[in-house]
Amino acid sequence: MLKGNSRLTGATIRERLAQEAARLMIEHGIADYRLAKRKAAERFAVNGRRMLPSNAQIEACLAERQRIFTPDVQSGRVDKLRRVAVDAMEVLSLFEPRLVGPVLSGTATITSPIELHLFADAPESIAEFLGRAGIDYEETQRRYRFSGGRIELVPGFGFDRAGERVLVIVFAEKGLREAPLSPIDQRPMERATQTRVSGLLAA
Repeated sequence: MLKGNSRLTGATIRERLAQEAARLMIEHGIADYRLAKRKAAERFAVNGRRMLPSNAQIEACLAERQRIFTPDVQSGRVDKLRRVAVDAMEVLSLFEPRLVGPVLSGTATITSPIELHLFADAPESIAEFLGRAGIDYEETQRRYRFSGGRIELVPGFGFDRAGERVLVIVFAEKGLREAPLSPIDQRPMERATQTRVSGLLAA
């Protein structure tokens, strides 16, 4: 429980919950911000949604903890994931892959998959491509929010490559011009081409 809880300001409580949520994500491999918030609130016996930190606050704390406590390990981990991402993007170049998420931002934890957005009007074409390439995959889907409040379930596939989990989400070809909203800041998700990811590795 947060000591002196009744005397703490809302901003202070949210900051402490953000720090705890970030710790849980790093140490326990929690990938879901909502779950991390709930567990942090339970630990400190904090009630009320208005006291919960934003996803952006948690990500800032996540990046700070990684920078302070495990800079070398984090850098090596992110570099490895980006190298595997470049390799997968090369294989899937026909579908104009874009890297998104924690591997791109540099805040990947031990459970973060490599998340790629692919573009094809028929998701089955990607399934066929993976099969011809001898890549064993599983079907999956992701729920995304778009501007205007539209929510869509977008199909995808998951597979392992070089010991890492790769998640490819398949948007229609026109989806290249409209990125879904980031769960972090509710702005269009940042997407990176293979060339840009290679540049990050060379920096």
